[in-house]
Amino acid sequence: MALCFDIPLTVIGVKILGPRFGFKTVLGFSLTAIFTDTLTWIWGFEPLVKGDALLSSIFGGLLLGLGLGLIFKSKATSGGSDIVATIIAKYTKLPIGQLMILVDSVIVLFGLLVFRDWKVPLYSWIVIFITGRVIDGVLEGINYEKSLFIISDKHEEIREKIISGLNRGGTIIEGKGMYNMADRKIIFTVISRRELAMLEEYIQEIDPKAFLTVFDASEILGEGFKSLQEKVAE
Repeated sequence: MALCFDIPLTVIGVKILGPRFGFKTVLGFSLTAIFTDTLTWIWGFEPLVKGDALLSSIFGGLLLGLGLGLIFKSKATSGGSDIVATIIAKYTKLPIGQLMILVDSVIVLFGLLVFRDWKVPLYSWIVIFITGRVIDGVLEGINYEKSLFIISDKHEEIREKIISGLNRGGTIIEGKGMYNMADRKIIFTVISRRELAMLEEYIQEIDPKAFLTVFDASEILGEGFKSLQEKVAE
């Protein structure tokens, strides 16, 4: 049944995304159908954990997201709503995992009209959300690096610590204080989570009044990290 829906969607996908997409997608949804029916034939329709739909939904979403993430990483899809999400991603540049959540949520709403039972769509939304987050994690990588903006009157000492103590680089940005319009130096750098703890301790020692903005870096490419060439080659 899934293959019947995949064929027309794949034809549309080939016209929009190119013939290379079509070959990989045909291979992807064909193997997905084979493995799905084979596992059902071997295991049956009984859930892995009987009487616990929540646990099945959580681990089902994890495994599904991991598999789909690997498929998307190879520039293909497994068919169905994946194709719709991939086409939308081409024009919107939104993360494919988020688009999967949106597209599948719309399908679940239509399913509510058929099943007339909130239990099915509610469990489905758990699977969809986990799947989407795992897909983005596989595609973007799970990084523990942190990006920092540091504002301090003792920026020279902090700069020296970043360069010599942590062996990291960064950028000095010229800025002005919003309140008194005084000239300020802003340090921007990217370091690991372990290095962040070391740097915070050092900054606290030399300038407790320093202002830090710390945020997660979902992907870092360049010197000292994964190169852009390695990223494109994946």
